[in-house]
Amino acid sequence: MALSRAERCFVLVLRFLSGALLALLSLAARASALRSPLRAPAAVAAAAASSPPGPSRARAVPPPEHPLLLLSAVELARRIRRREVKCIDVIETYIGRIKEVNPLINAIVKDRFEAALEEAHQVDQLLSEGQDDEESLKEKFPFLGVPITIKEAFALYGLPNASGLVSRRNIISTSDASVVSRVKQAGAIPLGVTNCSELCMWFESSNRVYGRTNNPYDLERIVGGSSGGEGCILAAAGSVIGVGSDIGGSIRMPAFFNGVFGHKPTTGVVPNDGQFPNAVGIRTKFLCTGPMCRFAEDLEPLLRVMAGSGVTKLKLDEKVSLKNVKFYSMEHDGGSVFVSPVDKELLQAHRNVVKHLEADLGVQVQPVNIHKMKYSFQIWSVMMSSKDSDGQQTETFTELLGDHGKPVWPSWELLKWMIGMSSHTIPAIALGLTEKVVKYSPKVNAKLASMAQSLQTEMVNLLGSDGVLLYPSHPVVAPKHHTPLGMPFNFAYTAIFNILGLPVTQCPLGLSKEGLPLGIQVVAGPYNDHLTLAMAQYLEKAFGGWVLPGTS
Repeated sequence: MALSRAERCFVLVLRFLSGALLALLSLAARASALRSPLRAPAAVAAAAASSPPGPSRARAVPPPEHPLLLLSAVELARRIRRREVKCIDVIETYIGRIKEVNPLINAIVKDRFEAALEEAHQVDQLLSEGQDDEESLKEKFPFLGVPITIKEAFALYGLPNASGLVSRRNIISTSDASVVSRVKQAGAIPLGVTNCSELCMWFESSNRVYGRTNNPYDLERIVGGSSGGEGCILAAAGSVIGVGSDIGGSIRMPAFFNGVFGHKPTTGVVPNDGQFPNAVGIRTKFLCTGPMCRFAEDLEPLLRVMAGSGVTKLKLDEKVSLKNVKFYSMEHDGGSVFVSPVDKELLQAHRNVVKHLEADLGVQVQPVNIHKMKYSFQIWSVMMSSKDSDGQQTETFTELLGDHGKPVWPSWELLKWMIGMSSHTIPAIALGLTEKVVKYSPKVNAKLASMAQSLQTEMVNLLGSDGVLLYPSHPVVAPKHHTPLGMPFNFAYTAIFNILGLPVTQCPLGLSKEGLPLGIQVVAGPYNDHLTLAMAQYLEKAFGGWVLPGTS
């Protein structure tokens, strides 16, 4: 499907305006450095000045040193159950790490350290009574005493639930979201809530409530969004497992930019209730809640806990022999004008995975060219704004910005932003403007909706019950702050799989020459999450998985 004249004009205008906007942002940042809520913490400058020379060391958080910070959640829970380590020591160690790195990265926006320490004492007291053996404890509390962090968009009792919206800055949760309740019942101890983008609709985690979150591998880089604070604190070893949500890549992009694992489950397996904003209308088919982890072995048990009874839809008890899996590879989307070309280092990392699979497993990885992937952005944007089967129209973004009040007028907010008076971020304002200006004709809408359906059929038929697709997580490594405004649709590489409802795991593949995380998406057919999770553990062993920040 060729670009329409309106689309071609839009691309040209976007590229012109993005350059002007980036220049304006630079000037505005310098002019308001002393008063802007988005300024980097003073500790960033101090760390850069005191760190030894080098492109990564001078700008990264210090590497974690305590041994407890280097264990998976599964291993931490095992040692706590066996009384080899006290829960209070684990929690105190993680709190200490957060206090060390959070002034640099601004990932945790509200903590509950006192409550967490009290809960740790309760775990140690339970274990001292010795009423349950290790196996029964594992069955009842698979994550007993394990620290966890939660995306601020989810309700966590007693903590804020603003989702970066200034009008909600005083909203305090009076209950837990379903997934939060489940991880707590499994024994995990929440340490706090993590930053996200305004209303969870941008892939830089920055807002007017909490400010900006910085990448632990390079403080001048983004952490992704909208679960950016979650990916960031995991990579910085301030947490070991976390809860994120994903409607266009909001788990997988932060996991990619921060070099950790993130899993978008098959649609409908994990409940989404208890988060703001929640999906309504047709978007309920696209929003997914899922696990984010530093270690691959934690993905599957955390998914089990989060899914609850929904886990019966999956095949997590099936053993996976990767030698019997059919592998497919697609190195880029086919050349969409809306997104950046895939970086050479990411292409090479992708090819390294293919070579390793073929040499180690003796399999043949089949290259594929799925033509419709070229239109991922158009498909996602049309499907996100379409009506559901009952004719219910999804809320517009400007309505969400108003939070049950009057819809925000983005043109007016842009003028206010230029003089520093808007309570909204420029990406949110730009999205509101785009929503007002860029509209497809009914004919194009119908064609793209049909394309979405045929693409889903094509992918399901290709992957079957025993196939996985290797696909880029993003076309570029973590960019510098603000620069995503220049190519705002790069999220299409992850977003298309929300429309298709397929399970996807983002897997880290080491660091680039600049010391920034590389990664790849592993995609499977519906309800075959066990295949992508098995691949995550395989790739972790083959390529090292999470790499300590602050090291070469």
